[in-house]
Amino acid sequence: MSTGNWERRVAALWADETIGDQRRIELMRSLAGAAPHPALGWFELGGAFDSAGYEAEADVHYAAATAAGLDTVDAGRAAQMVVQHASTLRNLGRVDEALAMLQDAPEHPATGAAPRVFLALALHSAGRQDEALRVAIEAVEPTLPRYRRSVRAYAKALTER
Repeated sequence: MSTGNWERRVAALWADETIGDQRRIELMRSLAGAAPHPALGWFELGGAFDSAGYEAEADVHYAAATAAGLDTVDAGRAAQMVVQHASTLRNLGRVDEALAMLQDAPEHPATGAAPRVFLALALHSAGRQDEALRVAIEAVEPTLPRYRRSVRAYAKALTER
């Protein structure tokens, strides 16, 4: 299967809201086996498990995608995977790993401010509420049409005591 055809089929599978989680996993397993690079297949299969709520299985596939070199194959998916894998780790109670992953998350148009939003969630899970709120505010601040200077100052004051 050509790379373009594979990409179209993966996109169509994700867009299809008429199928259930189990069927999506089955279909993605088949597509993952036909991926133009193993890292792409592992990533997409991890995402299918992740979206179905099977975090432990998602973790295995995300780790395989990393080991297979996803960052050298597809920078956009690699950036997405940091967010998705860290979220999975947080849900598995591995908050410190999630924090480390998100603090080093690459900036990429595919994820926008998502790494910082998920970092805020991980900080909250770690019991670091003031830091979590600061990170969340700082993630949103660039999008504000006004009050940016005030918002920056309020965010900074949350952790400077």
